[in-house]
Amino acid sequence: MEIKDNLYQARLIFDYVTKVFPIVDNEVNDYMALAKNIPDFELQRQALNSIETKKFHCIGGSVYALYPSVDKKNMVHFVTAYQTISDYLDNLCDRAGEYDEMAFRQLHKAMTDALDPESELVDYYKYYPYKDDGGYLNYLVTQCKNYIEMLPSYDVIKNDALYLAQLYSDLQVYKHISLEAREKKMRQWFNKYISEHPDINGWEFSAATGSTLGVFMLAALAHKADLDQEEVEDVLKAYFPWICGLHILLDYYIDLYEDIEEGDLNFVSYYETNKKCEERLSYFLTNALQRSMKLKYPLFHHTIVEGLIAMYLSDPKAKINAHKEITRRLIKKAGRFAGLLYYICLGLRKASKL
Repeated sequence: MEIKDNLYQARLIFDYVTKVFPIVDNEVNDYMALAKNIPDFELQRQALNSIETKKFHCIGGSVYALYPSVDKKNMVHFVTAYQTISDYLDNLCDRAGEYDEMAFRQLHKAMTDALDPESELVDYYKYYPYKDDGGYLNYLVTQCKNYIEMLPSYDVIKNDALYLAQLYSDLQVYKHISLEAREKKMRQWFNKYISEHPDINGWEFSAATGSTLGVFMLAALAHKADLDQEEVEDVLKAYFPWICGLHILLDYYIDLYEDIEEGDLNFVSYYETNKKCEERLSYFLTNALQRSMKLKYPLFHHTIVEGLIAMYLSDPKAKINAHKEITRRLIKKAGRFAGLLYYICLGLRKASKL
């Protein structure tokens, strides 16, 4: 059975690299061309920077184009459009020298509007000092709307997708306001939800809200014409907080030393010791692996969890200082196939594909 499972996983990775990567490249190139025509210099700069530095987010999310019964090209189109919105808004809140909570909340209406066929486009830059994007953000939101309107079971997943998108938006608003206010606002926010998740702390909850993987998985599910609520609930229990949490905790883990140096908020920094950090990452990994195997198409989800370990821990920053030994042990804990994926990711990084 293990050989058969590994063959399935190997085929999945082969199709991912050879069939999905090229579609992502084409989509990202199209958005790059659009971004170059943004009239406002600051908005153009941030749009281009977000694409150039965060393309791997689009690559990662596009793995859901390989979920059974999903239309590859349309799914990649949706993932890249939605992820490009996410990364662009992150830059506008993080790198343009602005700290206005109202402006950030208005911008992030784009994240929920993109998932709501009934919503109308609004002025997302209403409270933001830079405004003329030549229709760039509206175009991205519209591309997402056009996609979800085609999904036969979108009504089944709509409320859950919007819930995840709203949590994501809340996180982005609070984590980017002024340094003096952000931690207090963050605590007030996650304390409203943390009682629903007794196995994790508030910063881990916050990390889980920062992942778009749950939205992408729900969109993949909605291709199924006879989708029922029970299957959606099973997926949500695996993805939130476990798979989504692992995703973003790994992201913050590799950025830990850089964020400490620059004074940026980092959820992993709230662990008291390196040992505690390793214990909690390991706990999320264990839960993500175990719960993925209880879902329909378990090997698909299991491979994604292993891929997260491989993709993030192959980053050179995962070997800085105390990270080196923690990283080695986490890869080992994830299993042999994760180890193989780790070396594949190292090769992809060397070839500038990640």
